[in-house]
Amino acid sequence: MVKPSLDFIQLAKKGTKGIFQSRFIRMTFPDPGRLVELACQSLLRDESMAIASLESLPMELFPPLFVAAFAGRHSKTLKVMVQAWPFPCLPMGALMKEQQAYHETIQAALDGLDVLLSQEVRPRRWKLQVLDLQKNARQDFWTVWSGTKSRMCSLLEPELAQPMKKRRKVDGSGARMKPPSASMEVFIDLYLKEGTPDKSVTYLIKKVRQKRGLLHLCCEKLKISSVSMQNIRILKMVQLDSVQELEVNCTWKLSTLEKFTPYLGQMCNLHRLLLSHIHMSSHITLEQEEQCVSQFTSQFLSLLHLQELRLDAIAFLQGHLDQLLRCLKTPLETLSITNCLLSGLDLMHLSQRLNVSQLKDLSLTGVNLTSVSSEPLQVLLERASATLQDLDLDECGIMDHEFTAILPILSRCSQLTTFSFCGNPISVAVLEDLLRHTIGLSKLSRVLYPTPLESYQDIHGNPHVGVLAQVHARLKQMLQELGRPGMIWFSASRCADCGDRTFYDPDPILCPCYMSV
Repeated sequence: MVKPSLDFIQLAKKGTKGIFQSRFIRMTFPDPGRLVELACQSLLRDESMAIASLESLPMELFPPLFVAAFAGRHSKTLKVMVQAWPFPCLPMGALMKEQQAYHETIQAALDGLDVLLSQEVRPRRWKLQVLDLQKNARQDFWTVWSGTKSRMCSLLEPELAQPMKKRRKVDGSGARMKPPSASMEVFIDLYLKEGTPDKSVTYLIKKVRQKRGLLHLCCEKLKISSVSMQNIRILKMVQLDSVQELEVNCTWKLSTLEKFTPYLGQMCNLHRLLLSHIHMSSHITLEQEEQCVSQFTSQFLSLLHLQELRLDAIAFLQGHLDQLLRCLKTPLETLSITNCLLSGLDLMHLSQRLNVSQLKDLSLTGVNLTSVSSEPLQVLLERASATLQDLDLDECGIMDHEFTAILPILSRCSQLTTFSFCGNPISVAVLEDLLRHTIGLSKLSRVLYPTPLESYQDIHGNPHVGVLAQVHARLKQMLQELGRPGMIWFSASRCADCGDRTFYDPDPILCPCYMSV
């Protein structure tokens, strides 16, 4: 066996010692961090020497050597370093840059886990329990070693490296839990889409299958754009109680939702949920629809940590909103219901639910409120007035008399910072009234208002730029006179031809259609 490089260890120790003392003693020596970096690069020129050095390498030198090996893509060294890693967590994903492939590096790390899990006798230095491949997680880990030693050690505590241990549901069957060293977790952000998964995900799935029960696939952020059978099979392998954020951005039928529903209920630590474009099938009976919707909404009984719910273009929501809200057991911070049909009864149920009383972010964009009473919206805003920060009521068909009814309540939303209500047929008089009502909201900094009715020059819905500029100037003058010149009011309207928005602040940023006329 090749003997460890004592020169490297001594040089690196001097470097780290200087790092930890540099806060108290100023010396003219070269930057200690640079010394360690050079020592690591020197050692990695002989990969067999680097591997042999790991047995006697001090714990605090593992991070800089791993960074150097990762940057140089020294796969053999990385594989062995994973086996010898002296901390409970290895946040390798934090080293990965966007738009770059790391298949060989990830494969080396997974092969290192494979070797560990295949050993009958636990190695002396084996502490690794979590391999984190999430790109934006635990960023401080790799930079903190250049700070104080106490700060570094605090970030490497087992409790911080094992976030899922506290969140696991306890099985009441009486079965004995395996000790932490008997299994490992791999965290990764998953994006399940059409086609074959990338090489790294495919290789990870293969390893999880081979080490079933020993290697657990965990995912805090899960994004789905295709609910194919292949993706369902992958979903079955994920520790679903590890999922904290779920986005399902694809067009699917109610029958597809029925296949996905059982997995949603197992995501008991879900904080954020986005579902979009669920359509009704003409071949489904009313009884089947009710059964499917009931099965779906009942899953929310298990989502005890849900804080953000976003529903976009959900066809079955009309007449079933209260059924869903009744299954939510905790208050929401964000509720976004967009491009959905809702009845007056739906809005009334929404305004009466306890789980909307602490809302910070509310969006009803694209929900037609023209033919329903404004009273439920008034009640909803009143109940959330103490906490509401962002309010979006774009393209809701709200007219002057309905908007006037909510103005007194808006003036009591003391935490409001942004308010958007584009695409509503509002007059200049009501806009000025809104400004007067909200001028006292000290935190309100941005208002995005619609093109007022008086600004349209023809029946096709194209605004007159000159008239709109006058309106904007008038509002700006009022803000100056009322002592709020820093509050930003700007307008937006959709082009009647292409649908793109034209912004005015104060000069128009015109869409290509308008500019070509």
